[in-house]
Amino acid sequence: MTSPASQSPPPKSVSYKDAGVDLELYEQAMERLPAMMRKTHTPRVMDLPGGFAGLFRLDQSAEFPRNYKQPVLVSGTDGVGTKLKVAIQTGIFHTVGIDLVAMSVNDTLCLGAEPLFFLDYLALGKDNPDLISKLVEGVAEGCRQAGAALMGGETAIMPDIYAEGDFDMAGFCVAVAEKDRLIDGKKIESGDVAIGIESSGPHSNGYSLIRKIVFEIAGLKVGDHIAELNQTVGEALLTPTLIYTKQIVELLQEPGAGEAISGLAHITGGGIAENLVRIFPENRQLKVDGTSWARPAVFDWLQKLGNVETAEMYRVFNMGIGFVVLTRPEFAGKVQTFLTGKGLKNWVLGNVSEGTRGVEVV
Repeated sequence: MTSPASQSPPPKSVSYKDAGVDLELYEQAMERLPAMMRKTHTPRVMDLPGGFAGLFRLDQSAEFPRNYKQPVLVSGTDGVGTKLKVAIQTGIFHTVGIDLVAMSVNDTLCLGAEPLFFLDYLALGKDNPDLISKLVEGVAEGCRQAGAALMGGETAIMPDIYAEGDFDMAGFCVAVAEKDRLIDGKKIESGDVAIGIESSGPHSNGYSLIRKIVFEIAGLKVGDHIAELNQTVGEALLTPTLIYTKQIVELLQEPGAGEAISGLAHITGGGIAENLVRIFPENRQLKVDGTSWARPAVFDWLQKLGNVETAEMYRVFNMGIGFVVLTRPEFAGKVQTFLTGKGLKNWVLGNVSEGTRGVEVV
């Protein structure tokens, strides 16, 4: 007896496009990216047209401005989180790439490392050359701000994983530091001064709470105007993360900095206390004066809008401090003068003391 399946006519010819992936659109998107990448390349990048990987020189040579006797490679990876949902709602895509770079390079900076190169990963539900171009434009801008070369990346079209219009991003940074100049917090001493450097707002953290407050509880739209901020909702929530690498790397080259600066911390999800304590040795503590800096108005707006308790605000957000430098007291004035000269507002948050390991915002 012949089975029903054997009696069925053969299926029509099926293409990749029928499955949701348009190779012609994909090729259009890929053609736009090399020019953006080349603008970020440093002298150490080796030309390899059409290669399957990137080449980066790490040799010692007089042609490079800075060489390392005992180079240690430092790696970091991160994403942008649900801030991407705000970008999708607004249709503004050229800033989240800056966030992507910032989250990784600012992390590797905490060991005193200078970023060398960056790779990105984009995943979309449908081919969209304009979207891909805008996203990579932001990544390239972030790399320029950080002084890192955008070496390559991956763009994955996955229609069965992401709904049409959705996408995700991840980034990977490789940095370098001199072995005997690594900053890991082990040398933090009682009396050291914590200097907080301004953030531009929430950066890329706490956006699940932000979106619940703004769009669910308050019922606002991305185009609504916020009188307190003189911005639209979308503008306020898509302010890019500040990248601190060039300024801090230059600070670390200042005479005496290697001996005086004992700790560096990137303030991300978990806030000031949770991120600072990660680098603290045993028997060292810090009480941060919560009144010592100017809190950006966006945090007051969010707190009032969502009726969020103050402790929760400090537990979730950076609250206006994006990076912290710990230094010997005799070097603190020089650090502050240097940062101010680079256009970065900064404040003394408090002094390290002996005691049970911990950081508290008072």
